[in-house]
Amino acid sequence: MSKPKKAVGDNPIYDSFKELGTGKTLVLGFQHTFAMFGATVIVPLLTGLNIQTTLLMAGLGTLLFHLLTKMKVPAFLGSSFAFLGGYAAVKELGGEDPVAQAKMLPYACLGVAVAGLVYLILALLFKVFDVRKVMKFFPPIVTGPIIIAIGLILAPSAINNAQTNWYLAVIAIAAVAVCNIWGKGMAKIVPILIGIIVSVLAAVIMHLCGMEVFEAAKLEALKDAAWIGLPVMKENIVFGNTPDKNLIISAIIICVPISLATMMEHIGDISAISATTGKNFIADPGLHRTLIGDGLATTLSSLFGGPANTTYGENTGVLALTKVYDPKVVRIAAGVAIVLSFSPKIAAFINLIPTAVIGGISLVLYGMISAIGIRNLVENKVDLTKSRNTIVAAVILVLALGLTAGITFTIGSVTVTLSALAVAAIAGILLNAIFPGKDYVFDAGEYTNSKNPKEKKEENK
Repeated sequence: MSKPKKAVGDNPIYDSFKELGTGKTLVLGFQHTFAMFGATVIVPLLTGLNIQTTLLMAGLGTLLFHLLTKMKVPAFLGSSFAFLGGYAAVKELGGEDPVAQAKMLPYACLGVAVAGLVYLILALLFKVFDVRKVMKFFPPIVTGPIIIAIGLILAPSAINNAQTNWYLAVIAIAAVAVCNIWGKGMAKIVPILIGIIVSVLAAVIMHLCGMEVFEAAKLEALKDAAWIGLPVMKENIVFGNTPDKNLIISAIIICVPISLATMMEHIGDISAISATTGKNFIADPGLHRTLIGDGLATTLSSLFGGPANTTYGENTGVLALTKVYDPKVVRIAAGVAIVLSFSPKIAAFINLIPTAVIGGISLVLYGMISAIGIRNLVENKVDLTKSRNTIVAAVILVLALGLTAGITFTIGSVTVTLSALAVAAIAGILLNAIFPGKDYVFDAGEYTNSKNPKEKKEENK
């Protein structure tokens, strides 16, 4: 008697081409592209970097990351928000003149490129020392609340975007929920893409009825955009010009400390992906490889005028919703991003998607990230009746959500700002290391609780 065919979307899928076919796998790849697009293009819009270059470097950076992580980790690398403060600080070196500030952008890119190389130092530590000795500082009681905080920190941006048109946002949310809960077959595993299509169609209807749902500037940009055009990269490269050495040093000093925050966020993101997929990527291919991939992707992007890259929570949310964990799907998304980078017309068309639609979709995805953090605590049986665990979790959450502006301090003549998440992560790691009563042991193959490792292994059998 043949085994019953498992329902799509009900069980994890690790080989999408084999289990779903080529067509459905390609659609899933497009869904990941849509998930990352909104947040990825915001960074160049805020900093003055080129959108096409940003898409190109997101795609190439993702492929580089996959190559360095043995093609095992289903992560997409998009624009990092953590370095926005760095870009702004370097721009201020040009004074109040907008033209002079624009000339500072190449120096900011060089500073971020050096910051990406700092990842290699931490990766070396993971390689030299036993990963278990390092990971004892990152138990679930630390990574769980950090993952929860990542989703909650992003929540206000989702609300701000959604409230530009709650009708469209609610349509997007409803479409995603209906497809994910009651959908059958392909509809169940591409809820994000369907949500975008349905809500955009609703926006078109509203537009035809005379409602202002599309931004006039974006409509004009779509009309004027060429179908094919090369990404602009050279204008942001310091090399080839006559750079000011003092500005280079200042930019590096400003940007490098930010990498301390982003590396901790990286560990949280990899933990989130591991918790989502049920595979311990910290052990295999190893945190040292993921750090190298993330760091070099950031350096590559910055040297060619793109923003810093980082593993994207939006795409982790897509993984959680669809339960399709095949890294090949993410590589398809990277390929789509690269293709889009050579078409100003297509990029302008996708950028035309109403902000409210992105807000509605983000509202679901960001919530999924926080839910993953909660699941991380539950599945690892973190004992929150213990005061030490409660305090660690409480401090991480309050600092991450309360320090909206982070912490700013001065080193010499340089002002450094640590993000709220970085401060929370540092505090959580220190408190967990100081407090007695640790009940967690990192296993090379899984997360385990040292109180009952035998019981845990029996459960896994």
